[in-house]
Amino acid sequence: MRKITPFSTLLILVTLTLTSCRVSKTDKNTLRFPLTESISTIDPVNAYDSVSMSVVYQGYEQLYEYHYLRKPLKLVPLLAEDMPQVSEDGLTYTIKIKENIQYHDHPAFKKPRFVKAEDFINQIKRLAFRPYRSNGWWLFDGRVVGLNKFREEVGSDFSKLLSTDVEGLKALDERTLQIKLVEPYPQMLNALAMSFTSPMPAEAMKEETFIDELIGTGPYKLDKWFRGSKLFMSRFKNYHKEFYPGKGDRFAHSKELLEDAGKRLPFIDKIEFHIIKEAQTRWLQFMSGNLDFLRVPKDNYHSLVSPSGELTEEYKDKDITLDIFSSFTYWWFSFNMKDPIVGTNKNLRLAIAHAVNIEKYIKTFTNNIGLKANSIYPPGIPGYDPSRKLPYSYNIEKAKEYLKKAGYPNGEGLPTLVYDTRASSTTQRQRAELLKQDLEAIGIKIEIKLNTFPAFLKKAKEGKLQIWLDGWTLDYPDSENVLQLLTTQNQAPGPNVSNYSNKEFDKKFEKIKVLSDNDQKYHLMAEVEEIVLEDLPWVLLYYSRDYIVYHNRLNNFRYNDLVVNKVKYLRLK
Repeated sequence: MRKITPFSTLLILVTLTLTSCRVSKTDKNTLRFPLTESISTIDPVNAYDSVSMSVVYQGYEQLYEYHYLRKPLKLVPLLAEDMPQVSEDGLTYTIKIKENIQYHDHPAFKKPRFVKAEDFINQIKRLAFRPYRSNGWWLFDGRVVGLNKFREEVGSDFSKLLSTDVEGLKALDERTLQIKLVEPYPQMLNALAMSFTSPMPAEAMKEETFIDELIGTGPYKLDKWFRGSKLFMSRFKNYHKEFYPGKGDRFAHSKELLEDAGKRLPFIDKIEFHIIKEAQTRWLQFMSGNLDFLRVPKDNYHSLVSPSGELTEEYKDKDITLDIFSSFTYWWFSFNMKDPIVGTNKNLRLAIAHAVNIEKYIKTFTNNIGLKANSIYPPGIPGYDPSRKLPYSYNIEKAKEYLKKAGYPNGEGLPTLVYDTRASSTTQRQRAELLKQDLEAIGIKIEIKLNTFPAFLKKAKEGKLQIWLDGWTLDYPDSENVLQLLTTQNQAPGPNVSNYSNKEFDKKFEKIKVLSDNDQKYHLMAEVEEIVLEDLPWVLLYYSRDYIVYHNRLNNFRYNDLVVNKVKYLRLK
């Protein structure tokens, strides 16, 4: 699941004390990239949180990518020569792969290894291999001819993984991939732009998932990984020819982001990822000149941002820029619907939903930058209804009434509920405490359990959470990417970690996922939303909006949730 952390930003950090604003000449072309939490994995079979993906997308590539300078988003070829040839019935995709795409060096290669069509098949097979419990299996489950049969036949036998064919996956020759679908899948190209579909050479594959190897074709190769601390990457000297975009949208022109048009990528020599969990540490490092950009921390917003949304006078001479970017990220409180207490008692969930002071939560943790959510869909995707109203709001009296209906008047007889944090940072503890305060006001006792981010993800995948803060950054701008979080077949260890299940929802979802954008699809989207709001597996909070500040030595900067492979476009001066 593409789980999100507070943010991933760019950082120069060696000590926790302030250092000189001057960057040494030897480090001049090194990007310092802080991660707010520990990296859970760098294997594309499972990397699906924003921290891990920040690394993975710099080293691995896919057939397609999103244009860096275009919004609305546009898919363009990356490892593919061109857009695919699609049969008239929409079931067969034939894709030609670029020549001379070389992998990073690896002990399994006796000589330079170039990408073959078979490598993409290998990776899709890895997604289907049960022991990997892939976060990306949902993309292809039931969609490729013969893939589910392959999954059952291979089981847990790694020796069969490469030797067993999939009817709907063929390498017509070394550079031609063919995929046959069970039914039309309008989001197929979006799926082929996700890191889950990165090519994987057979000779480097092994029975276990990759722990500390990155076997990609991307502009940056893995140098060293110090778990829980930092990870270093450097420019891959044999990176294939990729060039900075020659065209862009109005924002690209207004921000002069086309000065490097047509130049060969990448520009930056090295990336250093540093795990820095506290927002104020990141802020101090940014202000000392040791950080290239970051999201404005909530505690510094009022001193940095004027009422008009510009830099305050105090910061106008600091050689920094402030930009505001729309986001496909949003947040909610999630219930484990298999939990015997919260999952089986809708009135209890309604009591909690009415007890949460969402406006206070947004003000406290986003300085009112966050936009209060009104839908399970975020703004910006076709079919989102800005007039939608949620069936709950902050109302203590109603919360107490629902708690009584739940069988626990004033909380009497209700066991202590458990809230798991998604990290151990100060902000995550504060978020937990505010929820605890709200719920104790109606008599509900809460135990807070602190987790590291990888530990939180592990609990979610194992279905061991009860109540938690959840969040999602869309992989592509379509309702399917939201609704797959709620379908029964995707229950944990899949992306439906709330373990929600509703047969009517599932039936309508099956119809939605094969429809292109049209009125029929939007009508079905509204119908399934009514079902979800009625069942209440989530208490929706807010949609993120990103206030990003960066030093002016960083060129070509543009933030977009869906363009994760952005480092190759950046230039330091």
